[in-house]
Amino acid sequence: MIDTRLSRRSLVGAGLGAGLAAGFAPGVLAAPVPVPVPVPRGTRPARPAKPLVIGHRGCSALRPEHTLGSYAKAIADGADFIEPDLVSTKDGVLIARHENNIAETTDVSARAEFAARKTTKTVDGEQVTGWFTEDFTLAEIKTLRAKERLGALRPESQSYDGKFQVVTFEEIADFVAAESAARGRVIGVIPELKHSTYFAAAGLPLEQRFLDRLHASAYLQTVPVIVQSFEIANLKWLRQRLEGLGNVQLLQLTMPGTMRPADVVAKGSGPTFDEMHSDAGLAEMATYADWISPYNMALLGRDKDGKLLAQGTGLVERAHAAGLLVSTWTFRPENYFLPTDLRDGAGPGARNPAGSIAEIRRYLALGIDSFFTDDPAIGRQAVDGRA
Repeated sequence: MIDTRLSRRSLVGAGLGAGLAAGFAPGVLAAPVPVPVPVPRGTRPARPAKPLVIGHRGCSALRPEHTLGSYAKAIADGADFIEPDLVSTKDGVLIARHENNIAETTDVSARAEFAARKTTKTVDGEQVTGWFTEDFTLAEIKTLRAKERLGALRPESQSYDGKFQVVTFEEIADFVAAESAARGRVIGVIPELKHSTYFAAAGLPLEQRFLDRLHASAYLQTVPVIVQSFEIANLKWLRQRLEGLGNVQLLQLTMPGTMRPADVVAKGSGPTFDEMHSDAGLAEMATYADWISPYNMALLGRDKDGKLLAQGTGLVERAHAAGLLVSTWTFRPENYFLPTDLRDGAGPGARNPAGSIAEIRRYLALGIDSFFTDDPAIGRQAVDGRA
C-alpha cells in the first residue's frame, strides 16, 4: 500500500488528502560568495527575479530524504535552496529528520540493541509509536542508516537504503559550503524547526541551538537562509534576535483548515490556519515573517474528481498585498500525487515529469515566488522552460 503521509506531518492530522536585501536571485555566480546587505527593520524583501526551486528534503524523489546524497542530487539538479528539517538528539544536537520519529526513515526497527526504546508519545497532539530522536545520543544516531520512506514507490531511492548516515545541521552547512565553492554559485538553505513546543517541553528547546549554529557558520552568515515553521512563537522569538544576520528571512508555514499551530494549541488561544489566511491574519504575519508558504491546494484547489480548478483562491495576491513573499509545498513527480487531469496512463506509481511540470506551471502562473519539490530537476525545467 502506498503511504500518503508525505507532506507536512500536521496535514495528515487534518485529514487533508540575490543578495538578500533585494530578494533571492537564483543562479547567481559566487566567487567569492557575496555578503548580503542587511535588510533594515521594517523593510520588505523584494520578490526574486524568478521563482526559487527548493529541494524538498533534498531530492527526496530519487534519494533517501535528508541525507548528503539527497542534498547533493538536489544541488546537482539545479535547486536554489536545499531544505533540512531539524530535530534534536538527547544530547541537544540538531540533526536532519522530517520528524522526531525515525521509524520510517532509518533502519532503527531492525536494530536489536534499540528494540526496548520503541515507545508511544504524543507529538503536536497526535499519538505516535516508534523510536524518537530525543531518546538517542548523536553517537547512537550515527550508527543508524537512512532508508526510503516510500519503499517500492520510489525504487531508485530505495536502492540507496543503508548507504547514508543521519547528518547534523553543522555537517549540512559545511557540505553546502563546499558544493557552493565547487560549483561557483550560491546555494541557499531553508531549515525548518520541527516540533518546537514539543522539544521545549522535553527540555531540548531548538531555537537558541539553531541560532548558535548560524553564528558558528561563516557560510550560513553570508548566503540566503530562510527559517520556516508551522509554529508562530519560535519565528517571533527569532525575529528579535537576528541582529547582524541580514541574510536570514523567516517563513510561516500554513495549511488550509481550522487546525491551529501547535504552540497556539499549547497556549490555549490563538488563530486557526484559516484565520491566518485572512487579510487581518496576513497583516499580523507580516509583522514577524517575510514569507508565507501554504499547502498548494490553499492556492489552487482541485474539484471532486481531483482535477485542478481553473481559478486560484486569491491567497497569493492578498499575501503579496500584505507584503509577504509566497511559497508553496509540495510538488511530487509520481502520478499518484498529481491532479487527475495531469496523470498519464503508466499507473499510479509511475514517474510523470511532464505532468509534474504542467502542475508546477499552473502555480507559477498564480505568481508564487518559490516552491518545494521532491525532484528539483523537474522544478528547474518548470521554471526555466517557461516562455
